[in-house]
Amino acid sequence: MSRRGVLAMAVTVVVAAGCLAACGDDSPQADAKTELQIWVRKPPGSNTEKTDQQLAAAFTAKTGVPTHVTALFDDFETKLQQAAAQKKLPDIVINDTDRLGGLVKQGLVREVDRTALAGQGDLTPASWQAATGADGKIYGVPFSAQSFALFIRKDWRAKLGLPLPKSWADLDALATAFTTKDPDGNGKPDTYGYVIPASTKRGYASWYFASFLWSAGGDYLAGDTGKFTPAINSASSLAAASEFRKQFCVDKSVVPGSVTAETTQAHPLFETGKGGIYFTGPYNMARFDKNLGRDKYEVIALPAGPGGKSVSLAEGENVYLMAGSANPDGQSKFAEYAMSVDGQTLGMAGDTDGNVVRLPVNAKVDMASVRTDTRWQLFADIYQNGARYVPVVPDWTPFRQASADTLNALVADCAADPKAALDKLAQTFDAELTKQGAKA
Repeated sequence: MSRRGVLAMAVTVVVAAGCLAACGDDSPQADAKTELQIWVRKPPGSNTEKTDQQLAAAFTAKTGVPTHVTALFDDFETKLQQAAAQKKLPDIVINDTDRLGGLVKQGLVREVDRTALAGQGDLTPASWQAATGADGKIYGVPFSAQSFALFIRKDWRAKLGLPLPKSWADLDALATAFTTKDPDGNGKPDTYGYVIPASTKRGYASWYFASFLWSAGGDYLAGDTGKFTPAINSASSLAAASEFRKQFCVDKSVVPGSVTAETTQAHPLFETGKGGIYFTGPYNMARFDKNLGRDKYEVIALPAGPGGKSVSLAEGENVYLMAGSANPDGQSKFAEYAMSVDGQTLGMAGDTDGNVVRLPVNAKVDMASVRTDTRWQLFADIYQNGARYVPVVPDWTPFRQASADTLNALVADCAADPKAALDKLAQTFDAELTKQGAKA
């Protein structure tokens, strides 16, 4: 076995052992006064961390249940596994919806009795879908939703006299113009079209690519829950991957360094004038307004792709109730507060960059009364009318990571064959579907 394989097995064994300790008979006796340890995937010291702290403080003031918030960002999942191995799982984790399968697989979260939660009927059906595992059971409580749109340098586009893109061809033409026609007017060839977080870390390349894959008529998998077959090497999927590769290798309209960029490195590339087109989420608007200037960029929906539709990845965050907590009642109460109108409103943080609730999952929240920035409505419309979550499999992480590795390799090595790469990826998907018992 390779060294990587040995390490992977070791991590699995350690995590499993940690879960047995956290979930087994030696779990601590329930105590409603025990302080809830809450982990959030947010940069320490950020305004989003402050909002999570305010949310926890408001919950404590309302219920009397003590809380402590820990913000972690880099290597969040690794640190969570280490906590499991040390029998020190937090009580609450607020993390991405697509991490649900992995948490369930490792036994780190407990099943949620939706009917026992006060106010659960006020949440949108789509948000509950994102908290439901492949077995039909619920393993999280919805907290936030989001979709994605194109952020475009309006001042660059105006200087070059180009229209807003209405097709992918228009979009590529705009990216090429931003790369070759000196849109910032400094006389230097130092601007590019696309900002793309194409790193393999956390599967970012696949995360970014998903919306374009679906808009092109392609897909990762075909079929229904429990009965999937690979679709990543279909003609439409190949067309999407070839377009992605073309931007890097033929048009050369992507900011250099994007192959290793995560979102934390990608955001500054847009706001400092390195790239003029960025497909990202609404959480960046307040940041870009401050660091770049609201008048210098515009936000539009992704134009329809070859598949005839404009499809955005839908995602967000769930409140996960971790296994083995000494305060299960407190866990449930926190989840109820986080999804309530009060909790959602506080988490939205108005129009500031401290928002941890991007789009509310509670249908009773009037977003327009919380935020004056009407651009948020664009993202709400995209989410409601043109967004989809990743396929529901027992654990999406291996699929996301494998596809990110393949896509990253395609754009890092311009001599690579897209068809051969996707055919190999389809074989990997097929084996993973078999392993997870999700193959048709």
